[in-house]
Amino acid sequence: MLHALALLLSVAAAPPAVIVHEQDVVREEPPPHGRVGMSTAYRITDVVPGRTMEFRKRVLHVGAAIGPHPIDHDEVYYVLSGEGEVTSDGTSARLTAGSAAYLYRGATVGIAQVGAEPLALIISYPLAPK
Repeated sequence: MLHALALLLSVAAAPPAVIVHEQDVVREEPPPHGRVGMSTAYRITDVVPGRTMEFRKRVLHVGAAIGPHPIDHDEVYYVLSGEGEVTSDGTSARLTAGSAAYLYRGATVGIAQVGAEPLALIISYPLAPK
């Protein structure tokens, strides 16, 4: 019985951690959903095999925006620095460093950089099951 339990536990063991350094996954690109302005994208989880969630850092340069787009999952925008204006189904709110917008599946959402400094965000959401 103990052997069977040990075998079951070894099969269910999690894979080892994947360590990602942002300098290895950085690129300059227009933001998604409208390509308004430019951004620096840190595609953190793109290199993680078998991942079930998206986790990215994106810096929207002055005047840049992720345009309005419908989402089919809950999503979080967390502001590291700068200021932004998030929109969800036509309602807008100002976000500053240390604030987050929790956005719900089915909403049409977007965020624009405002002010003099770039807007640094963490964006995270679950991926659709494969």
